[in-house]
Amino acid sequence: MSAAGQKARPLRHDTVLRSTPGNVLWGQIAADREPVLRIDPGQTVRIDTVSHQGLTAGRDPVEVFGADGIAPAEILQDARDIYREVQRAEGGGAHIITGPIYVAGARPGDMLEVRVLDVEFRVPYGINATGPGRGAAPGLLAQPAQKLIRLDLARNVALFSREVEVPLAPFMGIVAVAPPPETPRVSTRPPGAFGGNLDFKHLVAGSTLYLPVFNEGALFYTGDGHGVQGDGEVDGTAIEISLTPTLQFVLHKGAGAAMKWPRAEDAKHHYVMGMAADLDTALRNSVTETARFLRERAPLTEAEAYALCSLAADFRIGEAVNGVVMVYGMIPKRLFREATGYWA
Repeated sequence: MSAAGQKARPLRHDTVLRSTPGNVLWGQIAADREPVLRIDPGQTVRIDTVSHQGLTAGRDPVEVFGADGIAPAEILQDARDIYREVQRAEGGGAHIITGPIYVAGARPGDMLEVRVLDVEFRVPYGINATGPGRGAAPGLLAQPAQKLIRLDLARNVALFSREVEVPLAPFMGIVAVAPPPETPRVSTRPPGAFGGNLDFKHLVAGSTLYLPVFNEGALFYTGDGHGVQGDGEVDGTAIEISLTPTLQFVLHKGAGAAMKWPRAEDAKHHYVMGMAADLDTALRNSVTETARFLRERAPLTEAEAYALCSLAADFRIGEAVNGVVMVYGMIPKRLFREATGYWA
């Protein structure tokens, strides 16, 4: 079902990419992998993804999910096939990603605009898993904790407990182009300039992510679906779930050469990211890039842009738990007297 939990009119797409074993990679984002799909700029792709949750325990996912009352018919065949046929990369992350998609004409120095047209649920349940040494408060828990959370898709809520329902806001945790060719394979765990495990909760339907391109064809991947997540993903996971995003790919020639980090946009805000191994440096990087973005967007001095960061931008921790901290500046579009078109 769609993010709203309703059977909406089918969204137009040019092609579909299934999450079959030959179309996924487990634990790494690769620049040296052959494309599983080739598209032209402007085309729209409906992409199936599979969550790693339930597949990392060393037991068949039917057994793992069955222990929580999930019937075999409710478990994706893709998940069963990937568990049997796909090898997790040694030293890689836990995530299963679909791709890469080759975008014709993309070259290093370009910018890939990824428009999130829709995000659909594939199953009506997800998992939050944490424990000792996990997340932003690694000493908080003494025992591992895994919680299966069922969804009420008709009402668009996660049934967290008898007393708590969490509104759903599905998005892809990993949205990436391949890393620079000098480091052709990187773990799916830490994010970087190429995107990756951003866990950026604003990438819901109606948003856009901008990524610098490092390889011919860009080589796009996505995975690590989240049903809903707060800023920071502080216990180490969200509602981890298999999703199907529908994405449109727009190429901007030469526009990625000056990009240090990804940035994003929706109808109401610009989002400017900064990353580092520690929070202070990540915040400084985000503020610096936000000030630079404001100077590009409006005729401001450096001092005025810095002041505007303090007066009107909010700085939030987007990702705190995967070895690289991501902080983003959130800039209201209503600040600017001259509006620019969005998805015009």
